[in-house]
Amino acid sequence: MKRHIYLEDIPLDEAQAVLRAALEAADLWRPLGSETISVAEANGRFTATAVFAKLSAPHYHASAMDGYALRAQDTVGASETNPLTLNLIDSETPPDSVARPIQAVNTGHPLPSWANAVVMIEHTEPVTLPNGTAGIQIRAALPPWHHVRPMGEDMVATELVLPANHKLRPVDLGALAGSGHATVTVYRQPRVAIIPTGSELVAAEFAVASGIASGQIIEYNSIVLAAQVANWGGLPTRWPIVKDEFAAIQTAVREAAQTHDLVLLNAGSSAGSEDYTAHVVQSLGQLLVHGVAVRPGHPVIIGLLEIGDWRLEIGDWAISNPQSPASTTPHPIPIIGVPGYPVSAALTGEIFIEPLLARWQGRLPYEPPTIQAKLTRKINSHTGDDDFVRVAVGKVGDNIMTTPISRGAGVITSLVRADGIVRIPRFSEGADAGATVTVHLYRTPREIEQTIVAIGSHDLTLDVLAQFLAEKTAVFRLMSANVGSLGGLVALRRGECHLAGSHLLDPETGVYNDSYIRRYLPGQPVAVVTLVGREQGWIVPLGNPKGLAGWEDAANPDVQLVNRQRGAGTRVLLDYELGRRGIDPAQVRGYGREEYTHLAVAAAVSSGVADAGLGIQAAARALNLGFVPLAHEQYELVIPLAHYESEQLKPLLDLLHDGGMRTAVSALPGYDVTIMGQVRIL
Repeated sequence: MKRHIYLEDIPLDEAQAVLRAALEAADLWRPLGSETISVAEANGRFTATAVFAKLSAPHYHASAMDGYALRAQDTVGASETNPLTLNLIDSETPPDSVARPIQAVNTGHPLPSWANAVVMIEHTEPVTLPNGTAGIQIRAALPPWHHVRPMGEDMVATELVLPANHKLRPVDLGALAGSGHATVTVYRQPRVAIIPTGSELVAAEFAVASGIASGQIIEYNSIVLAAQVANWGGLPTRWPIVKDEFAAIQTAVREAAQTHDLVLLNAGSSAGSEDYTAHVVQSLGQLLVHGVAVRPGHPVIIGLLEIGDWRLEIGDWAISNPQSPASTTPHPIPIIGVPGYPVSAALTGEIFIEPLLARWQGRLPYEPPTIQAKLTRKINSHTGDDDFVRVAVGKVGDNIMTTPISRGAGVITSLVRADGIVRIPRFSEGADAGATVTVHLYRTPREIEQTIVAIGSHDLTLDVLAQFLAEKTAVFRLMSANVGSLGGLVALRRGECHLAGSHLLDPETGVYNDSYIRRYLPGQPVAVVTLVGREQGWIVPLGNPKGLAGWEDAANPDVQLVNRQRGAGTRVLLDYELGRRGIDPAQVRGYGREEYTHLAVAAAVSSGVADAGLGIQAAARALNLGFVPLAHEQYELVIPLAHYESEQLKPLLDLLHDGGMRTAVSALPGYDVTIMGQVRIL
């Protein structure tokens, strides 16, 4: 199969317009057909027609209280000083046979036809009349219809209960049933087939049961897409993994099109030798779009399956398809080729799939809440693309701050950690640090205000803190960004975070952090809180095959190292020890290869990219690697005094004295918690 070149990398709005025009031409840019279902099963569905009351509610005059029914005119003159006695009757006694009748009723009971008011039982007193019959004494006059729910108070028969295109909520179901409806007509839920493709893919269940080999990838895009479809009101069907074979993919797509409203073909949408999506779409229908100017998500494919011979023209666009395969479906079926990278796949769902499912269900596309935030770091953007940048967001003082996080299209955890998306439009080169940007939120504004923002050095203890904070408070959360110790102090100076993790060694004094804090935060009072003591050393493969033993081994020409980024405390420590031994960094193989976390260093060693890297013992243990201890250091939290004394940080600081949290940290190899929680003020 030849490589397929993109038809054109078209703008996002044009791609959306092409899809809409094609669906309009196929009479598919409208809600799907309707179905009638039980009211009890209709929560979250959308009404296909207006609903009118069959019954009035209540459909009789009903007592609103436990008490006694009477005629309001019979109570005239009653007062505290002039109590009035009425004659108690039962439902069998004709009211006209008794002067001033009164009858017991309970809440919800029909009001006797002769009565027009109810007196609460608490406002009455039973008495015995001179003739020996029972009476009820009252001490206040009542107006007509007092404590009575008149017929139709809630709704009157033929009254509009719910309009069409209305999302049914729990209270709406009660209104439907109360107005005499046991069923309701709603739009049919879109049926969406999700077909993952790739010879390298294995199901998560298989990977857990049998292990995973090098070159194999756990398939989870279909899980994410199916969950998105379900959240958006659709009925997802996950297909088994299909290998990278044209005929197999074509067969799966053809079968899915028979019973579904939309087909999502995941992966194979790029231009590689085994990317068959575009060819499959062309063989079964019409390819409308191949390539959209959006990041992440360039290789999106849009088409219609089994549509026969027709021509679509939108402005300068003209696409024709001379093929006319035998169609077994009553109408064309849209297909979207979803990129294989997980972030691209998830964002393709938000950009293309959700609006389509919304249209089919008679509702407006979802618009996330937005918030204005100050950008902490510059965003560089490709000028020809609409750029969707994942960001973390938190409120620091009076300012909402937002920090870009990892932009790799394959980094699904960047979406897990993302609080929102900043959209950089085409022909913009990005946004500068300090600029105010609009964040389209994944979280609520309240969650953002209750976020504690940590920017600085990476340490596994921060993850433990975040876990315990969430469990203990269920309110506050800890968001951390790894930019190195110096980067954290700079962020504090700019007011971009509440605290910074730091372990910067002063080469002149051998003391951690203090001199750097005074240099980067001059005149600002800060609390320095010791989080942990920890071991730094060489992370090496099991058995230490290169025999690393000390700092001088960094200059061994047979050893390929991986380094931390400039400004990281671990990098400062390495430079300090190299300098003490007169080792020029140019002598160190791999000195320029940088990673941003201890775990990333460990991953580089585990993968064989490097023979060793400086890091913490817990990172080595996490990936089943060896460790050569070299130094003991203090990892500290630098907190401006105003934040340290605030109520927002109190739950986090209290955790440093929590027995469960300290036990969890001490279980990590190479950590010392005996100094946890010690504070000094600079």
